[in-house]
Amino acid sequence: MGAAKPQVLGRMIRIAFLALAALLSFTPAEAAKQPERIVAVGDLHGDYAAWLDIARAAGIIDPAGHWAGGKTTLVQLGDIVDREPNSLQIIRSLQQLEAEAPRAGGKVVVVLGNHEAMNLLGDDRYTTPGEYASYADERSPARREQLYLSEAKKLEAANPRALPSQLRDQWMAQHPLGWIEHRDAWSPSGELGKWAASNPAIVKIDGTLFVHGGLSAEYSKLTLDEINRRVAAAMASANDGPSTILYDPLGPLWYRGLVMRDADAEEVRSKERPQPKPLTVDQELDIELVAYGAQRMVIGHTPDLKGIEFLGSGRLARIDTGNSRYYGGPLSWLEIVGGKMNPHTVGRTSP
Repeated sequence: MGAAKPQVLGRMIRIAFLALAALLSFTPAEAAKQPERIVAVGDLHGDYAAWLDIARAAGIIDPAGHWAGGKTTLVQLGDIVDREPNSLQIIRSLQQLEAEAPRAGGKVVVVLGNHEAMNLLGDDRYTTPGEYASYADERSPARREQLYLSEAKKLEAANPRALPSQLRDQWMAQHPLGWIEHRDAWSPSGELGKWAASNPAIVKIDGTLFVHGGLSAEYSKLTLDEINRRVAAAMASANDGPSTILYDPLGPLWYRGLVMRDADAEEVRSKERPQPKPLTVDQELDIELVAYGAQRMVIGHTPDLKGIEFLGSGRLARIDTGNSRYYGGPLSWLEIVGGKMNPHTVGRTSP
């Protein structure tokens, strides 16, 4: 085998460094200090106005947007991005609160969602032109033009029958203003890519497991820290291969089996471990709660526009109520005090 090319070797070194940095920086899976109060917020999908309404009603922020939660622990369950255009404002708000909360004895935990992983991997199926535009600056038109010119000859050679003007229009539509800056920010070495990779996929706080999609019986064989390390390493290396944890239907970012029987998950499950009699939701939940010494689990990912729902004899809280205008569900948050889960809703203040 010949020697690796310098640029390939350099990329390998950068990936290894990012993977190590991600492993060292992610939030511990189990909180050392138990909070007086927990506020959990589900998927927001780019609706900044919805986030402000929820955070104010829950007593998390003051009218100016600063931390007002005292010793509360705020847990946001991921899927901040995509579908609506203002996810960057939500991220900046959460980052500000991450810095402010500890001064008052509080804490902010942002759990990784599948859409954050998709953004890092360049999977932009649900990223809107408006969201790209929020990343644009005064130099964006020039950057986009320069990138197009660098690719124009290759495009024309690959499409000899197309008019150059048609190719240009098509390329520009596929690369709206802000696209370049968005991709830079969400790359594994970009600011938001590194921030997302440092967020846990699952965390246990005061007897409650918080995870975006859900937890399958297969993954409950791993420790919480092992799950988080695998996710962080996949994020740092932008692993989008067929076996990646970032797209695994049984994995913490995508699993829906605690609220519905998902065909993709069942297909993977049947290949890995044929099981004549599938577990019920209660049985699977029992396995997971016992495995981690937890009393309850809180999940997002699968919208329920009727509001927060409790399953599994009240031990599983499903809190993705479609907060984003894209879904049009009720604005909600879950409050946990002394192990008791209390659902809340608030009306929209903006039309």
